[in-house]
Parts: sequence; C-alpha cells; structure tokens
Amino acid sequence: MSEICTFRRRLLGGAGATLMLAGLPKFAHASRQAPETQPRSLSFYNRHTGERTTAEFWGEGHYQSEGLTQLDKVLRDHRVNEVAPIDRGLYDIVFQLARTLDYDKEIHLISGYRSMKTNQMLAARSGGVAKKSYHTKAMAMDIAMPGIDLADLRKAALSLQAGGVGYYPRSGFVHVDTGPVRRW
Repeated sequence: MSEICTFRRRLLGGAGATLMLAGLPKFAHASRQAPETQPRSLSFYNRHTGERTTAEFWGEGHYQSEGLTQLDKVLRDHRVNEVAPIDRGLYDIVFQLARTLDYDKEIHLISGYRSMKTNQMLAARSGGVAKKSYHTKAMAMDIAMPGIDLADLRKAALSLQAGGVGYYPRSGFVHVDTGPVRRW
C-alpha cells in the first residue's frame, strides 16, 4: 500500500475522509516507486550561481561517489565556496518527493549547505534563519519545482513523513531536511 494512502488513512480516518481527500493533490501511486536496484538521479539548477547538474547518486545497489560529489558541489555554500558532503538521506527524500509529484525536470535550489559563517550572517539579517540550522549540518535544502504549485510541493513533502518541512510561500520555496518529522 502506498505510503501516501497510509498517511491519508491515518490522518483522515472516519466518514469525512472522502470529502477531505478531494482537496489533496493527486500524487503518484506507489507502483511507480523505484526498486532498490533501479538507478536514482537528480537534476538541480542553483538559482544563486546559475549552475546546473544532473547526476546519478544511487545505482547498482549503493550510493555513487562520482554523482554525489557532483551534487554536493552544486549544493555548496557559494558565498564562501565551501563544499560539504550532503546527508545522503536528503537526496533520497528529494528523489522520492520528485517521484511522488511525477516531476522529472530540474529542481531549483535556493539553499543547500551553509557554513556557520554564512548562517550567522543570514541570521543577523533575518529572523527567519535558525541559528542551529540543519543547513549547517548539510542536512537541509530549500527547493522549488517550476510548474508545481508550492502548496502541493509542501503537501507532498509532508506526506513523506521523512523529516522537517518548512513552507515559505512569500519567498517561493519549501524547506526539507533529514531532522525529526516536524512542520512550520
């Protein structure tokens, strides 16, 4: 049974479920989920640097170091040009999120890894930046998927129950991380 269906059943339960489900976006069915051996790749466009990359990060039953290195570079802290190994589970979450939404285009990256120096600078400018951000642990991304309504991206991310999900409609992105399941 699909994770989304299980989530919806737990969340909604009862007689009003049918009416409430009508308002949720139509997500891909579980039968489209990749077997463990099927390659997984992601395409990113970094809005700050203009860089683009498509890389296979999983194949032949394990993570692919060449593809991970390529993705990590695009998700680096561009302000200080510092690369960190992104939490591999974060790539899995974003891959599953794209599959859930049947999205096969470039994912727009707003923020990936942030050095402590960059995070402190951003936190000083805005009250919306956490001082102990998962971005500084290479465990978070702020993303958008052109053509996908931001509210639907948020709903899909929440349905995965895989980590933190932040919704920033005025800034045009959804935050996903590999921390505890929570939302804001």
